[in-house]
Amino acid sequence: MDLLSDESYDGGERGQRHSRLTGGFFITFEGGEGAGKSTQIERLARRMRAKKYDVLVTREPGGSPGAEAVRHVLLSGAAEPFGPKMEAILFAAARSDHVEQVIRPAVERGSIVLCDRFMDSSRVYQGVTGGLDPAFMKALEEVAINGMVPDLTLIFDIDPAEGLRRATARRGAGDGPDRFEKETLAIHQRRREAFLAIAEAEPERCIVIDASADAGVVENVVTAAVFAALERRMPVQRKQTAPV
Repeated sequence: MDLLSDESYDGGERGQRHSRLTGGFFITFEGGEGAGKSTQIERLARRMRAKKYDVLVTREPGGSPGAEAVRHVLLSGAAEPFGPKMEAILFAAARSDHVEQVIRPAVERGSIVLCDRFMDSSRVYQGVTGGLDPAFMKALEEVAINGMVPDLTLIFDIDPAEGLRRATARRGAGDGPDRFEKETLAIHQRRREAFLAIAEAEPERCIVIDASADAGVVENVVTAAVFAALERRMPVQRKQTAPV
């Protein structure tokens, strides 16, 4: 029996548990360029919605009207001449709006939020490869997320050369690389190492996903990891909501 198939989450006790997740759950998808985060978010969302979960899919930079306005400035490279500190401040401003306007309200009403990139991307892109002071980055992060730390972070790991090949293949004809895709392979390798270091430092929050595998295989691994995390949450929810 395939324990990762849709049928393994249907019916009986497990089927009834879905309605018992009364609190929201915040999941972030992180990793380098071309790792397949966006594809896997959509696949996971379809599986979860089929099980009647209330799912919100969002992204960074962007996700709220204010943050989407900043997205073009950042990804087009318009802010690049002002240096990584200005980029970090713009990312933080967009993140703060995204958190307060979209993520926090959704989690508070009991939704499962799936976000393509979040605070770990700033730690890696502006902090590690941008060379910014860790104390500055930590202070900026605290203001931007305002306590909204992900319940689960999936870090999609792939060889940077393969990731960039995939990123090039997915772009439309005539479209060039964005602000971050265009950087050197050495920088992308440093980012890979930085994401893995975060996963090692925070194993209670982070799970590393081998993104080099076939998309269907990755989907099954992601599904298993997420449903296992939700299962671990269930006993706590039942205790909190049990009648006195």
